[in-house]
Parts: sequence; C-alpha cells; structure tokens
Amino acid sequence: MPTFFRRSLSVVATTGTAAAIAIGGGGAAHASSASYVALGDSYSSGVGAGSYTSSSGSCDRSTNAYPYLWDSANAPTSFTDNACSGATTSTVESSQLSGLSSSTTLVSITVGGNDVGFSTVMEDCILEGTSACESAVSSAETEAENDLPAKLDTLYSDIKADAPNAHVVVIGYPEFYDLAESGTCAGLSYDSRSAINGGADTLDSVISTEAAKYSDFSYVDIRSYFSGHEICDSSAWLHSFVLTDTSESYHPTATGQADAYYPAFEAGVAE
Repeated sequence: MPTFFRRSLSVVATTGTAAAIAIGGGGAAHASSASYVALGDSYSSGVGAGSYTSSSGSCDRSTNAYPYLWDSANAPTSFTDNACSGATTSTVESSQLSGLSSSTTLVSITVGGNDVGFSTVMEDCILEGTSACESAVSSAETEAENDLPAKLDTLYSDIKADAPNAHVVVIGYPEFYDLAESGTCAGLSYDSRSAINGGADTLDSVISTEAAKYSDFSYVDIRSYFSGHEICDSSAWLHSFVLTDTSESYHPTATGQADAYYPAFEAGVAE
C-alpha cells in the first residue's frame, strides 16, 4: 500500500507496535532451479520491515521482506523484485510485468488494497471518528466487490500470458486488530477496528475468488499467520500508526515478514 497520511496530522498517535527487528539469512541457502519474480504493493516490497535497498527508491524494497528472505534461503537461478510501495493493479500492469517471461517459474504477488483506497480509509478512521470510518470502509468494500474483480482478472490473465510456465502465489492481507484485546488497546474504537477487519476480509475474499479461476495460481490466506500477533496483541507483527515514519503505519514489521508472510509464501510454493 502507499505511503500513509500524506496530509498533515494534528491527532495523537495511537499506540505503536513492537519495533521491527533485523532478520538474518535463516541458515545456509539451498539450491533452487526456480526463476522467481516478485510483484505487488508495499506488503510485497516490505514497507515497515526496514533495511530498504537504495536502488529501489520510493518503491521501498526491503531485504527483510519475504521475497528477499526466500531468495536468500533458496538461491534460485534468478530473482527479480519488481514490487513497489503504492502499486495498484494498473501500475503492476504498466511497470512490473516486464520481469516476466516464458522462463519464469515462480511469481509472488499481493495487490488490490490500493485499488480500493485503503490508505484514505485509514486516514478517515484516525482523523474523523467511528461513523466516518465505518462509512469509508463500507465504500471501499463496495468498490472491492464491484470493481476490483475485473481489474484482478485482467492482471492475472496478463501474468499468465507473460509467464505461462510459472506457479503464481497470491497472498492476501491480514486483519489488523485482535478484537478480543481491543478493550486494553488505546486508539480507535472497537467498532472502527471491527469495520477495518471486515474490510480486510472482504478484500481477501475477492482476491481469493479471482485467483481460484486460474490454473497454477495458489492463494494463501495470510490472516491465520498473524493470529495472536495483530495490533492490540502484546507481540504484534503489524505496526499501528507510526508518527516518526507514517509510511510504515499498518504494515508488517520485519518479524511479520519473516514469521508470517515468508512461511505463507513457502506454503504457496509447495502447493
């Protein structure tokens, strides 16, 4: 998703989650014959995980993100990371598919949140209160259900055409909040948090349904991987609002990438 909260904020920040930690290589790499291309938005590029590569510029590709972790652990024949913060289905189409070819054997992607304006939804939820939050989430859900399927269908079709021999792993978005712990967690109201989680559920449902239409596509539901490590949990793997670097708000920490997205991707690869 894109850099959050471009407009000036004059609100008190909600309680932040645990700081991102540095992730090592995770043991000796083993050889892989895969030709791997990573696509998608900031959940793929690793915003929130730190250690961004200077060459990626505003795309904020992190060496702590799951594509780099998988590359380090598996030493594929080739690895191309085209994921970029702020990507939508259309910008993946226009600027990321060039890395695909008939020799590509593995693709990963998370995209769709920016198409329904999720950063604006989170701004409204923080700045405008519960009623505005619920309304913003409802509008995003309507867009996800009515407009996003065709956009994903076009993108998935083009990925299939450009990389006909690839296994494509599609990973969804986590729920942000552990509602069972919401009563002890400062910040948004319970109803706002519930609406936001529901919006993530709707988005994941749409993405899952579209991915299921394509052979050699595997959808991985990331939500269970974050269970017990959501915002409001004592060991959260997601940032809450980060005043010192708002771009990292509501993104996985380095631990979230290593202990949630990475094993989810591995599960998708194995399917």
